[in-house]
Amino acid sequence: MSARSLTIGRLAESAGVNLETVRYYERIGLMPAPARTEGGHRSYEPEHAQRLRFIRRSRELGFGIDAIRRLIALSEPGVQACCEVRDMAQDHIASVDAKIADLERLRTVLKQAVADCSEGGRVRCPVIAELGSIA
Repeated sequence: MSARSLTIGRLAESAGVNLETVRYYERIGLMPAPARTEGGHRSYEPEHAQRLRFIRRSRELGFGIDAIRRLIALSEPGVQACCEVRDMAQDHIASVDAKIADLERLRTVLKQAVADCSEGGRVRCPVIAELGSIA
């Protein structure tokens, strides 16, 4: 193991993810397989940490596994794909906008249910009634 090598625990900690998340990303091919020590332990390099942080940040921004796989491919040296990345980001913005609209509708429904509930004197809770009416 070189002086720059990381154990799986240190790698996970440095990227702010769970150890099992690292193994999962390796299993599905988002993370390249690390070298192994003579004892069979994974030995990660700083490039692994950089990739893991890229994946984590992409997940935080709501990109799915397939989109992240594509973004990784587009980020490789020599690939000139800024337009494709821009298009992916634009599509993602549309998805985020749709989620925001859904959340705003949900907020309105919940606020009304809470307002109805605060009027008191009802036999049936309006919040429970509202939850049962959402299709």
